[in-house]
Amino acid sequence: MHTIFHHCNPRVDAVDLSAFSLKDFQLSILREDLLHPFVSGNKFRKLKYNIQAAQQQGQETLLTFGGAFSNHISAVAAAGKEVGFKTIGIIRGEELESKISENPTLSFAKACGMELHFVSREAYKAKDEIEFINNLKKQFGEFYLLPEGGTNALAVQGCEEILTETEAAFNYICVPVGTGGTIAGLVKASRRDQNVLGFSALKGTFQSSEVAKYTSKTNFEITDAYCFGGYGKIDADLIRFMNEFKEKTNIPLDPIYTGKMMFGIMDLLKKGYFKENSRIFAVHTGGLQGVAGMNQKLKKKNLPIIE
Repeated sequence: MHTIFHHCNPRVDAVDLSAFSLKDFQLSILREDLLHPFVSGNKFRKLKYNIQAAQQQGQETLLTFGGAFSNHISAVAAAGKEVGFKTIGIIRGEELESKISENPTLSFAKACGMELHFVSREAYKAKDEIEFINNLKKQFGEFYLLPEGGTNALAVQGCEEILTETEAAFNYICVPVGTGGTIAGLVKASRRDQNVLGFSALKGTFQSSEVAKYTSKTNFEITDAYCFGGYGKIDADLIRFMNEFKEKTNIPLDPIYTGKMMFGIMDLLKKGYFKENSRIFAVHTGGLQGVAGMNQKLKKKNLPIIE
């Protein structure tokens, strides 16, 4: 069985907080963005057991959903190409169909062989309904269904493997939150005396109910105080911060998830949220493929770009 999901030990980088005029804390970043050149970070974790299941079921096609700059779409297309699956992406927004060549994420997915189908934003809302899925089966035949963002029980199982014995010494585990699958896996794998802190990339902290589906542990908190107005929304302050962070640490961040998380961690450090001498462990969930598309948008708005 061909698989890209070999046993992996991603690198942990220590961040010198004195460069940010902060001391009395230890901050380490797990570089999940380096797991694979195209299937990076939490997408690698979420796809691992799903792709095994699809292979065991004898499926030949993976079908999933996503928006214009979706890390998940990009990762499924790359993984499918490498493992030998046909891939289909149902994309939110009919207006994108004529702009594939201008969109780095969609043109990459297409180059990996993904068949892209565009639906209206209204129709897309029904993507989890049985009728919608049955219509897709009539259109495309049998497929293995991956939900938007990739979160399901097998994805959470993969995300549990992010934490190993080595991380037991940390007081806080920090992670960006989208659909909630990654934080669910981390909470499941965490020790009860650890605090798991999720930084929502979108308005709201509704992902708490997603975590509750997979574990009864309650040693976690999700904040949307650093969502910068919602999913995919950013401003000049965030870009400045990301560029400064990269300059001082040599660690690139993405604007949708990890940039917001690190901005939040640094702000909370300054505000005294973390107990003194705390050891903080942050998970870099990848997503750097989205930077090119975001920079296109920033240039159009005459905003500074992500270095």
